[in-house]
Amino acid sequence: MALAVVKPMSVPTGELNKRPMVSIDTVTMSFGSYVAVQDVNLTVADGEFLAIVGPTGCGKSTVLNAIAGLLKPASGRVAIDGAPIKGVQNDIGYLFQQDALLPWKTSIENVELGLLFKGVPSAERRERSMNWLAKVGLKGFEHRYPHQLSGGQRKRVQMAQALISGPKVILMDEPFSALDIHTRHLMQNELLRLWQEERRAVVMITHDLEEAIALGDRVAILAAGPRSRVIESFAVELERPRARRGNHARSTLYGFVSKYLGFPARRSGEKL
Repeated sequence: MALAVVKPMSVPTGELNKRPMVSIDTVTMSFGSYVAVQDVNLTVADGEFLAIVGPTGCGKSTVLNAIAGLLKPASGRVAIDGAPIKGVQNDIGYLFQQDALLPWKTSIENVELGLLFKGVPSAERRERSMNWLAKVGLKGFEHRYPHQLSGGQRKRVQMAQALISGPKVILMDEPFSALDIHTRHLMQNELLRLWQEERRAVVMITHDLEEAIALGDRVAILAAGPRSRVIESFAVELERPRARRGNHARSTLYGFVSKYLGFPARRSGEKL
């Protein structure tokens, strides 16, 4: 049985015996005179799943884009596997909130794109893409176009697309927020299965605290902007798979973390 759960920590458990894969050291991000985030420090260990939560406009996506090399910090340092980031990174997979599939390409053609840009030969691209589509449960859907797929199926294609090149880090920008709740839970479970098989470092941002607790090894909380900062980081010491309802430890963690975000406390007996 999973035991109690909430451990505020300056050094996450996973980082004690694994090398840092993502390092964000005293990073400030600004747009003109507007300072979005200030003096942010975060480390994600190799194979660790970090969920970042915070109110709208707190700079979650800004931090994610700094890791991806899409935005340059005004000050501070971002590194992947010890190497400072200089421009867009090739060893990062990105799972977006919106559909990022090219509508004129089939499932397998979309999955192949990353390998194409890396110069992987055609036959190898096709074989690896076929294998990944089967791995995400889409065998037989290789030649369907995005408009012929459900929302969950399109998200599976995007998962294969993000993972096929073996990236060191997977970045996720509210990847399941547009899905209905049933499909969202299915995709969360699918993501966990793939992550447990691949063991890549994951940084996911979400507004959904339940999702953060269900998926993350650790939850980092950003304060409201401007000049947002990390106000706390918690280890989630719940065994997987994690019950979504009727779990006292999970409900306790939800209440403990939600106070930092100003969410209303759940009533006694309310299911989580």
